[in-house]
Amino acid sequence: MNKYRASMQELEMFAAIAQHLSFRKAAEERNVTPSSLSHAMRHFEARLGVRLLNRTTRKVALTEAGERFLQRIQPALADLSQAVDELNDWRSDPRGVLRISMPRSAEALFFDTLILPFLLRYPEITLEIDSNDSLLDIVEAGFDAGVRYGDVLAQDMVAVPFGAAMRALAVASPAFIAQHGAPQQPAELLQFPCIERRFPSGRRYRWEFWQDGRKQEVAVKGSLVLDNNERILQAARAGVGIAFLHEGTVREDLIRGELVEILANFTQVEEGFWLYYPSRKYLSAPLRHFIDWLKEINL
Repeated sequence: MNKYRASMQELEMFAAIAQHLSFRKAAEERNVTPSSLSHAMRHFEARLGVRLLNRTTRKVALTEAGERFLQRIQPALADLSQAVDELNDWRSDPRGVLRISMPRSAEALFFDTLILPFLLRYPEITLEIDSNDSLLDIVEAGFDAGVRYGDVLAQDMVAVPFGAAMRALAVASPAFIAQHGAPQQPAELLQFPCIERRFPSGRRYRWEFWQDGRKQEVAVKGSLVLDNNERILQAARAGVGIAFLHEGTVREDLIRGELVEILANFTQVEEGFWLYYPSRKYLSAPLRHFIDWLKEINL
């Protein structure tokens, strides 16, 4: 065998390490141990007679030769991956892996109505969900698609509705209202203890209301600041303060009477969640089927 010939497995191995710049993450992706991956990479470089990676105890970086090599093989690997994936069009049951990053609130709201029914319909597709409220670059992070509230996205992204649009509304427990009363105008929220929401960036959410067709934002204050719907809902039930949550999150509590809606005349259906993905010609079969599933559900 020519010592300069590389196998498909070796090329994919190098590309995975180059993408993650981490033997551990690349090993997880390829379902091998980091030590075996490192050994295989050293053997590959030795056969080529060229160092492709610079390694230290803390980081992995591409050499100049490694960067040039990656640029040359990436299009070919993408074409081969596409060719294999297109065979899914000939299967009665498409298969493959679909990786999606989405906020925890979206996962909770649509897990039963969108995600589980999709998996039951396409059991050969493996869906990997990363519940993450941070704004990230899905391409750089290796995701096929992401979910975000609102359709303000980068220009190179395409978006389709992820579930129906819904209201966000203010709620409080009957015990809280009995003790503190209830605001009659959004601005009066500043006089009441509220349960604040903090985003991963550190920014705190300004509650949004509508009056005479105009949006009004209120920077509420309170003694509790949280970053997930489950704890906000739990605190609202306990009477800690007024909460602001999507209608789907509090629907059962409203029906049971554990929470009461306030300021109902100042809320309306707003933006919903959107699935977004890179605007490229080729989409993997799992992503295509997921997009078609969303469009079917939203009819």
